[in-house]
Amino acid sequence: MSTGGKVKVAFADPPYIGCANRYPEKKEVDQEGLINQMDKFYNCWALSCSSPSLKQLLAWCPSEVRVAAWVKPFCSFKPNVNPAYAWEAVIYCRPRKRDRSVPTVRDWVSASITLKKGLVGAKPPAFCFWLFELLGLEIGDTLEDLYPGTGVVTQCWESYQDRLRIQQGVIL
Repeated sequence: MSTGGKVKVAFADPPYIGCANRYPEKKEVDQEGLINQMDKFYNCWALSCSSPSLKQLLAWCPSEVRVAAWVKPFCSFKPNVNPAYAWEAVIYCRPRKRDRSVPTVRDWVSASITLKKGLVGAKPPAFCFWLFELLGLEIGDTLEDLYPGTGVVTQCWESYQDRLRIQQGVIL
């Protein structure tokens, strides 16, 4: 994705491969179809996933994807799982290109998990704001949260755009 112009962006945080039983629908997601849909219909996209599923998912991705990490300093420790799963992968494709005048964004974020949000795997606001920076999102871009869950991604996107408007002196 080049600089300038408004873009259509997708973020998907579906039930991870093999984890559908944790959700009321108990239905596995067609992850390959999801990747193909995002790649076909969006300028830029990101997919949250588990580290064990990376090999399978990357085989379905276009060659230009990159992998970023959400590192969880506080996470849930499961019995008989050692080492703990203390990070999640984010596969992303075609972020907005930025010139050297823009601060460099790290390809990882450290943010603790959320608790008692009513949905397994709900993302914390710090993750959302980092994701927007990672993808180089700007005022006027369209972000579609394909698996809205708690709605936090959309709420954070609205807040992020408001913050950008204030920083840029754009009247609300």
